Amino acid sequence: MSRADMSKDGSIGIIRRIQRFPVKSMGSDALDTVELRWNGLAGDRQYAFVKTNDRGRFPYLTGRDLPDLLRYRARYLKPEDPKASALTVASPKGGEYDIDDPALCRELSEAAGEPVHLMQLGRGHFDSAVLSLVSTTTAGRLAQAHGDDIDLQRFRINLLVEPTDTKTWERDWLGKRVAIGNQEVRLRTDRPIDRCVMITLDPQTAQRTPAIMKTVARQFANQIGIYGTVEQPGPISQGDSIRFIEA
Repeated sequence: MSRADMSKDGSIGIIRRIQRFPVKSMGSDALDTVELRWNGLAGDRQYAFVKTNDRGRFPYLTGRDLPDLLRYRARYLKPEDPKASALTVASPKGGEYDIDDPALCRELSEAAGEPVHLMQLGRGHFDSAVLSLVSTTTAGRLAQAHGDDIDLQRFRINLLVEPTDTKTWERDWLGKRVAIGNQEVRLRTDRPIDRCVMITLDPQTAQRTPAIMKTVARQFANQIGIYGTVEQPGPISQGDSIRFIEA
């Protein structure tokens, strides 16, 4: 990206949405502001349900096993302090549970057809990296390639960024170091995110659209969004600008 692609204040983009996922593979929690920590957004993917009898390398219960898991909505009662907060889960069947309520485990076990149990992990249950971001420009590129709109929520990204230059998307930022807001918060943009069948699931209905996987695989080398590493933690908010900083 050239300097012509930046705003007068050096911004390459603005944060338009922040979202975390308190429970792995469940619905997201939209935030106005949040603490960005060494292990990602505070409270992100702190809990997961694990298949009790699975001794493999990836024992998690996810939408790949149970698509309706995406329709469960977890929320911290004190969203500003997830470490100390209680967490509740609203079921698409109509019930609401504390995260450690055995009745929730029973419901999920029955739906999955096998026993599951809750696991909490302070550093988070991440598949690969602790922070992800995507640009608003990507929505247009996906729609053009697919012939129809594709909701970016399918990609379960933490930060949605609107680039200053509308021709820019997140891959143009790879390998850069960036500052957010007051420039005390810093990230390094590492690598593209390889995608799996989770993106075929509608985040609202859990219905599958296999053609989306084909579009992403054929037109985008199976990669949408990029991972980031936190170099300096601190608070971030919607509307914060993002700027390049020297390596």
